Amino acid sequence: MGYVSAVPVPQPRAARAAVPTGGRRSLAAALLLGALGATVVLLSAGQIWAEGTASVGGGSVPVEADGGTVTGVPTALAIVGLAALFAVFAVRRTGRTLVAALLALSGAGAAFAAVLGASDSDALNAEAARISGDTAAAVAGLSHTVWPYVTAAGAFLILLAGLFALRFGKSWPAMGGRYERSGAPRAGRAAPTTDPDRPEDLWKALDRGEDPTHGA
Repeated sequence: MGYVSAVPVPQPRAARAAVPTGGRRSLAAALLLGALGATVVLLSAGQIWAEGTASVGGGSVPVEADGGTVTGVPTALAIVGLAALFAVFAVRRTGRTLVAALLALSGAGAAFAAVLGASDSDALNAEAARISGDTAAAVAGLSHTVWPYVTAAGAFLILLAGLFALRFGKSWPAMGGRYERSGAPRAGRAAPTTDPDRPEDLWKALDRGEDPTHGA
């Protein structure tokens, strides 16, 4: 005589386990792109972006400006993007979409600011005025390094991370109970003991798919 078991069959669990595989890959890609992009932006923003010379006392002195002096926008947006990258896992549904959009916009804004900074001369002119004491001083022989474009490349990686989050974020796990149910093992409750002298316990054990005579 057969009986109905309350134990879940393994096949549905296997099917559900196969679903997050693509999500885990896109999640790893977004984390790598976002973290790498933010690191590149923060490091390259501290490098020399522009160089030139300023006339002082009949001579000339070298003048240079780093990325933070030219524009602080890429650095600020990289920090915002990095925070948004990890905040994606703290929210769900509409909130996750909004945070992913913020991540993408941070990358786009940082890239745009870096490209604009590649042709900026205001920072060097201000430095020349400070060194010479002449507020009308201007830099001669102005040139720019490759670092603004390296910054833009790092910002583009942040943008890609945001696009990944927008496209695949719905399949990513979230912090809290849902994450535990979707992948992390949870501490199970101890199996109820079966008293072989109580018929109701024997029937409950059979319903759970257990052998009530095992260990007796």
